[in-house]
Amino acid sequence: MAIGSPANQTEQGTNDHGETARLFIALWPGAAFASALHAQCGVCTTGPRARVVTPQRVHLTLHFLGNLPRQQVPALVSALRVPFQPFELSFNHCEQWPHGLRVAVPDTIAPQLTQLHEALGEALQGLELPVDERPFQPHLTLARRTTAPLPAPNGPPLRWPVNGYVLVESQATPSGAYRVVQAYG
Repeated sequence: MAIGSPANQTEQGTNDHGETARLFIALWPGAAFASALHAQCGVCTTGPRARVVTPQRVHLTLHFLGNLPRQQVPALVSALRVPFQPFELSFNHCEQWPHGLRVAVPDTIAPQLTQLHEALGEALQGLELPVDERPFQPHLTLARRTTAPLPAPNGPPLRWPVNGYVLVESQATPSGAYRVVQAYG
């Protein structure tokens, strides 16, 4: 099942298309929240070469796993069941990162987000899977290859109540569809 809003569209198990699955763990806001971020961050005026991330695909990656053998997926699904406390993220501005990335960065990092990231990292290490050693920089990528100026922050912060996380497969299709393998929380 392809992703619209991952928290609402979960498919248990794996499909048998290929011997590996390209996986990541993420927080996934609803399309309405992502659309509001697009407007707040001026994504509709990003320039002719820009590649806008559609609201249905906007997510905050917790851990990128890469290609894993499909036979490992059931153990991974089980191991990723870690304690989860709902929390809220607030967004009041965006940033322009290198290579034309337009991102929304939380105003503050909720302790529950850091705890979730760490608990999932420990679960991955318990399965002897590599964990990115770079500092965790939570963000939502909204566009790539944009050179348009950032808009000035205006209006109240956008609030995102986070009620869960998902294990997602990035499928090798022309559209690069995402499929929720498992939803948690």
